[in-house]
Amino acid sequence: MVVLVSASFFTSALTVSVGIGGGVALLALMGYLVPVATIIPVHGVVQLGSNVGRAAILRNHVAWACLAAFFIGAVPGAWAGGHVVGALPEPALKAALGGFILLISWMRLPRLAAIGLPGFAATGAITTFLTMIFGATGPFNAVVLSKTFPERLRFQATTAALMSLQHMVKTAAFAFAGFAFWPWMPLIATMILTGLAGTWVGVHILHKTPESRFQLIFKICLTLLALDLIRRSVAGMAHG
Repeated sequence: MVVLVSASFFTSALTVSVGIGGGVALLALMGYLVPVATIIPVHGVVQLGSNVGRAAILRNHVAWACLAAFFIGAVPGAWAGGHVVGALPEPALKAALGGFILLISWMRLPRLAAIGLPGFAATGAITTFLTMIFGATGPFNAVVLSKTFPERLRFQATTAALMSLQHMVKTAAFAFAGFAFWPWMPLIATMILTGLAGTWVGVHILHKTPESRFQLIFKICLTLLALDLIRRSVAGMAHG
């Protein structure tokens, strides 16, 4: 699992340098290295550790009221998503993950107008439902927060806190559903540590590459990974 530990470092560096994308990249790589039913819960705990570190550093800039409203929606969203993901066969889950990664990679997400507390509750319900199935919904949450918090520090702090909360709710939902986290804890702990290291050095690693060129290369790599996930899904259905 050296590849996953290294990937946690570099994808955390990616998130710091580019803003978003690290969670999606890690999700795509995990599709090759861990059982499909394990990807979302393990990915969630690793992302929880990464976001908690960022939120702790920026805690004075977090919009706590918005976080509370988000939590109100996140709990029923996690409950509903847990029922759906448990009903999906493995080939269908691979196809869904591949399609989601393609969507996130290439779709231009509009910046929504600023929303109030009811909007944050609705966002919590919708994106937490989605994260139970697809894992990396950070880009969707960033779309909502980008207009509500135009000031950079407030945006970064609240996004990190919100994603921490979402991954915490998701982890609890999988634990209540009976997922066995303990056998994966050594890998999870190591990935969290390397992810925090990647966060710290990320800017110094990736800032030398021109932004536009890096984004294109990144999207192409994610697309190839996603298409192969879909190919494996179709092959699994054919053999089934």
